[in-house]
Amino acid sequence: MGTGAGGSECEGDSGQRDYGGEVSAFVERFAADMVAAGMPRMPSRIFACLLAEDAGALSAAELSERLKISPAAVSGAVRYLAEMHMVGRERVPGERREIYRIHADLWYETVTSRDQMLNRWAATLKQGVEVLGPGTPAGVRAEETADFFNFVKLELDSLMDRWRAHRGRR
Repeated sequence: MGTGAGGSECEGDSGQRDYGGEVSAFVERFAADMVAAGMPRMPSRIFACLLAEDAGALSAAELSERLKISPAAVSGAVRYLAEMHMVGRERVPGERREIYRIHADLWYETVTSRDQMLNRWAATLKQGVEVLGPGTPAGVRAEETADFFNFVKLELDSLMDRWRAHRGRR
C-alpha cells in the first residue's frame, strides 16, 4: 500500500496499517461515540479497532498491544461483543490462538438480533397488560409500550428490506 504526501498510514511494504497517529485517534473517537450511546468502553474500543483493521480481524495479543490493555480486558470485551452478535471468534488453522472478526453483515445481524428482543419484550408486555389490568394506568402504559415495540419491529423489517436492496445496487 502506498502513502500520500500527508504521512504514512502503513508500515513499509508489509501491507499492515500503522495503528498509531490518525488511525488510533479515529478508533478512540469512534469508541467514545459508542460509549456516549450507551455501549461499555472496552467493547467499544475493541470494536472500533477491529473496524479499522483492513482484515476486520485481530488476535487477542494484537488487540492488547494496539489498545494497550490487558488480555483479560480483551477477553471480557470480546465476550460482550460476541453476545451482542457484533464479532465472532475463529480458530487459526494449525494454531491454538483465536482471532476475533467483525461479522460480514454486522449491522444487519445486530438489527435482526434486536428484532428478536423486541418480539420478546412485546409478548411479555402483552402478558403484563393482563396482569396489571387493561384499563389501569400501568396496563395502558404496558400496552402502549408493546404497541410501540411491535411498530418498531415492523419498521425494522421494512428497513432491512430496503437496506438489502440498497446494498444490491452498490
